Amino acid sequence: MMISLALVSGCLWWFKVTTSPLSMLVSKNTSSEKATIPNYLSRGDHILFSDSTTLEKQLGVEAVTAVNYDEAVVKFTESLDLHGDDPEALIYLNNARIRDKPYYTIAAVVSISDDINTAKDILRGVAQAQQEINQTGGIKGIPLKVLIANDDNNPKVAKKLASKLVSNPEILAVVGNFTSKVTQATADIYDSGKLVTISPINTSVKLSGISDFFFRTVPNDFLAGRALAKHMVQDLKQHNVAVFYNSQSESSQSLKSEFVTAVFLKGGRLVSEFDVSDQNFSAAKSFKQAINRGAQVLMLGADSSSLDQVLNVVQLNSKHRNSLGQQLVILAGNQVYSTKTLTVAGKDAEGMVVALPWHPLAKPGSEFPKTADQLWGIDVNWRTAMAYDAVQALSAGIRRNPTRTGVQQELSAPNFFARGAAAPIRFFPSGDRYQPVNLVTIEPSNSSSLEYEFVPIP
Repeated sequence: MMISLALVSGCLWWFKVTTSPLSMLVSKNTSSEKATIPNYLSRGDHILFSDSTTLEKQLGVEAVTAVNYDEAVVKFTESLDLHGDDPEALIYLNNARIRDKPYYTIAAVVSISDDINTAKDILRGVAQAQQEINQTGGIKGIPLKVLIANDDNNPKVAKKLASKLVSNPEILAVVGNFTSKVTQATADIYDSGKLVTISPINTSVKLSGISDFFFRTVPNDFLAGRALAKHMVQDLKQHNVAVFYNSQSESSQSLKSEFVTAVFLKGGRLVSEFDVSDQNFSAAKSFKQAINRGAQVLMLGADSSSLDQVLNVVQLNSKHRNSLGQQLVILAGNQVYSTKTLTVAGKDAEGMVVALPWHPLAKPGSEFPKTADQLWGIDVNWRTAMAYDAVQALSAGIRRNPTRTGVQQELSAPNFFARGAAAPIRFFPSGDRYQPVNLVTIEPSNSSSLEYEFVPIP
C-alpha cells in the first residue's frame, strides 16, 4: 500500500511540475501573449535597458518574439561578446537556452530609470545565480527562467506591477523591490497573492516582520548601526557624533535611528543631526555647526539620492584640522559605498569607514568574487552578492517545494539553509537574515584602476 501511494505521489509530483501553472511554463511568445505583457516586463521579448542596446541584442529579442530560440542564443551571445558586463543580455540568453523545455519562473524587480547602475548590480547577481543553477542541472532537472521588471522606484507603478506578477500564476517568487518605501507599498499585495518577495538591498528595520512572505538577504540597519557605533566608541574611543541623513529616505532614516540608539547605549552622544534633504541645507554651515558643538565623528547616513550632499561634507572635513591637527573621523552606511565616492571625494575620503553586508576581500578564498570577475570582467559589489544570494535562497526553496506557498514555508523553516556568496543563508521568523556586517575603509589603491579603493578593516 505504501509503495502504491509513493508511486501515485510521484506521478502527481511529475504532473504538477509539467502541467501546473504554479510551477512550470512552456514558453511560446505568441503575439497574444506579448500583448498582455506591459513594457516594464520582459523575459527577452524586448529591451528594458536602452543604454546597453546593440544590434545583436535587438536581433536576439526579435528572435525570441519569433520563437526562434536557436537564433536568439546566437545573437545574445554575440551581444555579450561586445558588452560582457550586460546582465540583461545574459538573463535573456539563459532564458533562450531553455527553449521549449519545462521551467520554473521568478521575477526580478529593479528600478532602471531611477538608478540604472544599481539595477545592473542587482541583475548581475540574479543572472550569475541563474546561469550557475541552469548549468548544473537546474532545480531537480528543471531550469530557471527570470522575468525582468522595472518599477521606476514609483509606489504607484510598483503596486500595478505587483498585481500583475501576483496574477501571473507561473511566477513562483520575486527578487525585489528597489527601495524600502516601494517594498512597504507593495507588501500587502504580494502577501495577499501568497507570493514571496526577497530583497537584496532593503535595509530598513520597519520591514522586519512586515509580511510572512517577505524576506531579505541583506542584514538590516540594526546590525549596521551597531557595528558602526561599536567601532566609534569601543575601537576609536570617540564619543561625540554629528549625523547627516535624508529624511525623505526610509533607509536613511532607519540607519540614522539605529546608529544613534546604539551610540547612546554605548555611552556616546549625538551633538547634531542634519537633514540633507532640507531646502535650506548648507554643507558648510552644517559642518561648522558640528565642529562648534564638539563633534569628533561624522556619520553619513545618506542614500544614493543624497550622496552629492554628504560628499561635500567629506571635502570640507579634509580641510579641517582640530587642535591635534586631525580631521574628524567619518563613518557611513552602505549607500556611500560607490565608485562616485572614490572618484569625487578621492583623497578627501581616505580613512572613511563604511558598513557593508559583503566585500570581495572580506573572506579570502571565496569562489563567488572569482567567478563574478571571470563572468563580468569587472569588480562586483555587495548588491550583486546579495542578489545572488536571493536567487540561491529561492532556488533552494523551489527545490524542496515548488509552489508559492511551498517556497514561503521552506524559507520560514527553522532548518532552512542555502549556500550564499560568502556565508550560509538563514532567516529569522521576521524574514531578516543574520549575517555579520563588514567594515571597510578607503585607502590608496594598489590594484584597482582607481586611485583609491575600499578595503576590509582587519
